[in-house]
Amino acid sequence: MIDHSFSHNLQMTKAVVRSKGGVVASQSRRAADAGAAVLRAGGNAVDAAIAASFTVGVLENWMNGIGGGGCMLVYVAKEKRVHAIDFTMVAPLGIDPADYPLTGTSGAADLFGWPGVLEDRNVHGPLSIAVPGYLAGIDLARRTFGSKPLAELMAPAISHAEAGLMVDWYATLLISTGAKDLRKYPGSAGIWLDDGVPPVGNWSGPPRMLPFPKLAATLRHIATHGAEDFYKGTLAKKVVADMQAVGAKISLEDLARYEARLVEPIRLPYRGFDIHAMSGLTAGPTVAKCFERLAAEAVGGDGAPDTERYLAYARTLHDAYAERLETMGEAEGTKEPVSTTHLAAIDGEGNMVTITQTLLSLFGSKVTLPETGILMNNGIMWFDPRPGRPNAIAPGRRPLNNMCPLVVTKDGAPRLAIGASGGRRIMPAVMQISAFQMDYGMGFGEAFAQPRLDVSGVDGVTAEPRLPQATLDALGAEFPLSVQPRMVYPKNYACPVAVAVDPATGERMGTAEPSQPWGDASPEV
Repeated sequence: MIDHSFSHNLQMTKAVVRSKGGVVASQSRRAADAGAAVLRAGGNAVDAAIAASFTVGVLENWMNGIGGGGCMLVYVAKEKRVHAIDFTMVAPLGIDPADYPLTGTSGAADLFGWPGVLEDRNVHGPLSIAVPGYLAGIDLARRTFGSKPLAELMAPAISHAEAGLMVDWYATLLISTGAKDLRKYPGSAGIWLDDGVPPVGNWSGPPRMLPFPKLAATLRHIATHGAEDFYKGTLAKKVVADMQAVGAKISLEDLARYEARLVEPIRLPYRGFDIHAMSGLTAGPTVAKCFERLAAEAVGGDGAPDTERYLAYARTLHDAYAERLETMGEAEGTKEPVSTTHLAAIDGEGNMVTITQTLLSLFGSKVTLPETGILMNNGIMWFDPRPGRPNAIAPGRRPLNNMCPLVVTKDGAPRLAIGASGGRRIMPAVMQISAFQMDYGMGFGEAFAQPRLDVSGVDGVTAEPRLPQATLDALGAEFPLSVQPRMVYPKNYACPVAVAVDPATGERMGTAEPSQPWGDASPEV
């Protein structure tokens, strides 16, 4: 165990929010509030999720936003069916793998473990930017499953962009984490830094706010002219002019040809439940293989996992990642401070939505477009810079990613919609919290509080010190073991967010990772 200065008696808990109507859960409480307000105004779960999505894209815009991408699952109660939408970023048509020459050194600290690239061009800066899919995906969901106009759902985000982000200690912490690279890009430094250093809140008096006037104007334009204008209209021309000004490769053709996709999710029976996961180049196929293996093994423990079950979780995750790394092209080790966020929503009819959205790294490319105020992704970092490898850089290609939203149903009825942020730590957290409930009938809040492991590669296991010593000893006898607590920072584990249905009362429930300071759920009633 790596020692630290924090109290060993420190405990983090977060109450489960319950409602007879709907619930929205997010890594940002204010975003959850925006979604819940839409439910109260008669919107459905998709409407609420979209309002929360745009809002968290402003309030946590170092994590996500209109310059990024993501994926989502939508459970439609009337159909008793789950749909999936893929709006991952893609490589621009004008990308040239020769622009990313290998240096012969190990990768930068922000990498997935790829070999080093000249000037870290795949990590930050204009050549790291991929074509954003966020607006296409969110609007496809709204048009297909929503009931409210776009302008109404964007109103809370616009209001927050105009008012600004409150600079509290957590905001200062996250901005500080990205400050070294933000200083390299004047457009971003001018927004996020004070004379090159991170902002701090007022010691006393009214809270300090960081407004985003250019982003607010862009959001207002989208609300008025529609999401398609970002890809094919006057806003597309402004975005491409911005791209050219900073030296990025994205063209009008790249934007015009981008399409979010309705895809068929994976469906897997498991102990009387049905698990639904994203298909394609996500962590969905990998988590499905994990559940297939777990289904074949006996469940040990009285109401909670015992040592053998934790060993089964560890072995399953280890072997699944070994196969993933070998066959799907993802590199070793997640070292970068990832910038993904997750949210989920459920309404009174039982419709559920679970959305993962991302810029990839913290502050993405670190490039803010000068006129439109959009912080852009660094989606090129998802690709292997080595030519000829699986997942190698290529024009128009979609990259392998770690997103893992999950929906669980039972006899066609909604039970759980979950996902997480945290790079390769996402899938282990989603798998275990879901398994705790399906394997042991564990309560929703209890499953979030239960100690868990992280096995997000083939190098070893990270385990919480709250696990019994016998379990830690058994894990350490089989794997290289690091015993680490859940903490606000650094993040040793993923940050899950979920909504659920209480099978006993029918109440809707929502919660977020206890160590996430801003994360919370908000009820409709």
